[in-house]
Amino acid sequence: MVAFGLSLFWIAIFAWLMVWWITVIGEALGIHSTISGLTIIAAGTSIPDALSSVAVAKEGYGDMAVSSSIGSNVFDILIGLPIPWMIKTGIVSPGSSVPIRSKYTVLQVLTLVFMVMFLITSIMLTGWKLSKRLGFIMFILYCFFLAWSLFLEFEEPSWAVI
Repeated sequence: MVAFGLSLFWIAIFAWLMVWWITVIGEALGIHSTISGLTIIAAGTSIPDALSSVAVAKEGYGDMAVSSSIGSNVFDILIGLPIPWMIKTGIVSPGSSVPIRSKYTVLQVLTLVFMVMFLITSIMLTGWKLSKRLGFIMFILYCFFLAWSLFLEFEEPSWAVI
């Protein structure tokens, strides 16, 4: 338990450093924080998951590779987001709140729900087998999500505010 706790501590420290470094670099290079979050930080946090998924897929455990990526995202959303918010609003600044600056959060969450549905449908249509075709489909889905999210954040369409 001590080793697990220390691992979480170091992950938290390095995650904080990564966000800080990306923020500083982004400001220096004029990169918007939305682009940094959707691309650089997302890739930086997903690369270890991708490498572990590749390793287990090569061993013939495709279901473990897919489960790892889905489980990782569920963990990020249900643990990785609320714990820092609870620390900020309960310990650092009791009674405060952490603002979410995007007007399109509801629409983006709905987009993610549809992406999960498209992912499951794609896996079903490829016969429940990981293949180059499925990888290409997933890449296209990511590109669509990235383009849609950047469109919402930068074009700020009034019709999309829910």
